[in-house]
Order: sequence, then structure tokens, then C-alpha cells
Amino acid sequence: MRYNRLYKETDYVPSTDYTGELARYLVNLKYEDLPDEVVTRAKYILLQTVGAALAAKGTDIARKADVLAVEANNGLGGSVTRWLEGGKISPANAALLAGVLTDALDWEDCSWTGHPSAGIIPVAIIAAEEKGKSGKDLLTAIVGAYEVYQRIANAVQPVDHSKGWGLTSWQLFGTVAAAAKLYDLTAEQVERAIGIAAEASTIPACYHEATMSDFYHFEHGYRARDGILIAKQAGLGINNARCALDDVRPSGYLASITSAPKIEWLVKDLGTRYLIMETLLKHWPANMWVQSPLEALKDITDNHSFEPDDIASIEVDPPVTDRMWLSEDGYTSITHAEFSVPFALAAFLKNPTPGASWYSKENLKDKEVLKIASKVKGGSQKPIGPGEGFSMFLNGDYPVRKITVTLKNGEVVSGSSGKHPGHPHNMFTEEEISSRFLIQAAPSLSEDRAKDALKVFLNIEDYTASDLVPFLA
Repeated sequence: MRYNRLYKETDYVPSTDYTGELARYLVNLKYEDLPDEVVTRAKYILLQTVGAALAAKGTDIARKADVLAVEANNGLGGSVTRWLEGGKISPANAALLAGVLTDALDWEDCSWTGHPSAGIIPVAIIAAEEKGKSGKDLLTAIVGAYEVYQRIANAVQPVDHSKGWGLTSWQLFGTVAAAAKLYDLTAEQVERAIGIAAEASTIPACYHEATMSDFYHFEHGYRARDGILIAKQAGLGINNARCALDDVRPSGYLASITSAPKIEWLVKDLGTRYLIMETLLKHWPANMWVQSPLEALKDITDNHSFEPDDIASIEVDPPVTDRMWLSEDGYTSITHAEFSVPFALAAFLKNPTPGASWYSKENLKDKEVLKIASKVKGGSQKPIGPGEGFSMFLNGDYPVRKITVTLKNGEVVSGSSGKHPGHPHNMFTEEEISSRFLIQAAPSLSEDRAKDALKVFLNIEDYTASDLVPFLA
């Protein structure tokens, strides 16, 4: 009877209640339910993502995002913190800014479904600040949002990534879930919020990748803003809009996104298999498939002494499909450079300390960097691209890349990397992720202040969300 009241065609009755099941799971999830290792992983993701935002300070993307958020806010004034620059703005506009910042350097997390942390983490912090929530509440919302997001994303994403992969199409469900949990919505309200998100979700497309536009980073801000607004709308009240993920007709959400929805994923192992534990954290500010080449090159430079001018050639084997491009006149955007193995290796060799300096306007066209990048070539093995790589990642594996550096004196040195530090099967230790955070935070916080931040983030269950925000501005 419930479904007959929700649909005009009284003979249509969804055969599942997965949307409601996800909503009830989110609402009923408690901090005490979470295994210790899941809590620790949530802290690491929280720390890494905030670090990525702090690292973006001074970039052109951060400046534009701040201008956009303040203008949308009609100036300063609001209930939550404006990240980096300080002051207060509204939660929705704060999320717009923070979502862009967390992805600006492509230095957060990555799943086979996208970058959930770029939306979930800023929304969770902002909603928790707005509502005066505890650190335990924050961690619970992060875990719950990951579990809801990952299952929806797995149900709708295409099998063949080359035919469209909506990086932020389904990320919206993660931001909605995080906000809904912290706004204390009821299960019915959460289910309605999911329905609104299904209507508002973008078409699965990768136009940013086709054009290498920095719009890529702003997408995450839009999804974060919309997550806040949709959760608030559901809290205010909306009629119907339930069962959105259970409607498998052509007009339904799943069928409109993909021709082969995997509806069983919506509740697969819900509450027993924590997909947050299968998320990769990036060691470097670069595209996911640039991580292993960078890691292999770092190992080589740690064990062999040579200067960039000593290099005759650098071979990457197997090559990375759609990531080996060299732009002889310089790179046209931060995104263009972040997705280029030759650029990333050259930027590292010029300055081994990762950060926003790699992607400054000057560095994108630096003659020395471009000269080094021109020496990077693909090897003879069959290229492995994102599609095959994501399939390997989903099964717990990762492509192994070998880097061979040939020096002008004839010496040849090589190294390889597969499941690099940050891969879920080679996760950072607390010492490693803390060390990376200090590098990330350097543009925004003094070393002493960054160490204070570490104490709070790594022990957030003993603090409140309000204790975090002084480190964000």
C-alpha cells in the first residue's frame, strides 16, 4: 500500500525498499557501532582532506572559489567558518568554497567511484560546526556518508568508464548523506533527500577531462553546496520523493544514468563491509594514475644521486593511457598538468616537495620543467588506462609502473611502484600521514600550529567540530 500512494500508476509497485534501507542505516548508525579500524580510517581521510584544502592556499583556483562564495553570500555574514580567509558565511556557500579547495590540487582520496572526500568531508565539518556537534558525531557522519555514497555509486556507474563516468554525478549522494546525518533528519526525511538528490544529480560525463578544464575542481564545490541545500530542504519538508533508487523503470534514476544498473549494490554487505576501508589516499598532488610513477621516481632519487640535467631519458612502463601527454608550449591549466605523468615527474625533479608550487602559472610553462618533461616516454608494454585500472582497484589490486632513468653517462637506474603508500592495502601509518599533513598545511599554518592541528584531528573523538575550525582559517 505504501508504494501505491507514491506512484500514479497503482499497478506499479517497486519490488525493493533499498532507498529506505539506506536511509534507516544512516539514521541508526552510532559511533559505538564503528570498528576501531574504521574510526581510524575516517580520521585519516578527515586529516588528508583538510590538508589538501590548506595546501591550496594562494592558488588561483582558491582565490576564484573564495570570490564566488563571498559573492553568492552577498558579502560576509553567516553561521559557519569561511575556510582559509576567515570570517563567517552561510553553510551552503561555505560548502561551495570548501568543496573546491579540497579538490584544487587533486590531493585527497580516490575510489573506483570518484573522490568522495572532496564533498563529504567539507560538508560534514560545516554541518557539524553549524549544529555544534561532537567529534564522535562528525566521524559517524563521515563513515555513514561513505557507506551510502559508495553503494549508490557502485549501483549506477557504467562498467566501461570510457563511455562516461560522472565523477560528481553520484558524489552528490555523499554530501547529502553527511549533511542529513548531522542535521538529525528522520529516516523518511533522509529517503526524501535521496530522492531530491536523484533529481538533481548531473548527467554522467567527463567533459572536464576532454577539455582539461579547471572546472573539474569547481564541480566538487557545487556538489557540496547542493548537499547542504538538499538536506535542509528535506528537513523543511517535501512531499513524496521517496523510493527513488527502487524505481527501475526507464524514467527512474538508475535506468536514466546507466543501461546496466547494479541495484543489488545498494545494500550489498551494508553494515558489515565498510567500503570506506577500500578508499585510496593520494600521496601526491596529482591524478590517481600519476601516483605510482611519482612514487617509483621518488624511490629512485632516494637511492641514486643525479641532477635533472644528467638525465637522457625517463621511461614509464606500462604507459598510462591518456596521461602521457607532453605540452611543449606549457600546460593550459592546473588540471592539464595534474593529469600528465611527464609534467608531474618533471615538477618533482625540479622541486621534490609537493604542493601548490608545482602548479603555479610560472611552473606550468617553466622551460626547465618542460625540458625535463620532454624526456619522459612510454615503454613497450601495453598501456593501462583508468578503465582497466579501476577494475583492478575494485578487486583490491593496482597497476604496477616501472620507471627507468637513463643518464647521459650511460648509467641506467630503475624502480617500480604499484600499491603505493595510501593504497588501502598499503595504508599510511599515523607517522606517515602526519608527516604529509605538515607538508600540506605549510602554506596556511605555522609548523607549531600544524602540530596542534594534528593533535586535534587524530583525537577528534575527544573534541567538538568547533575545535577544528580555528585551523581552517
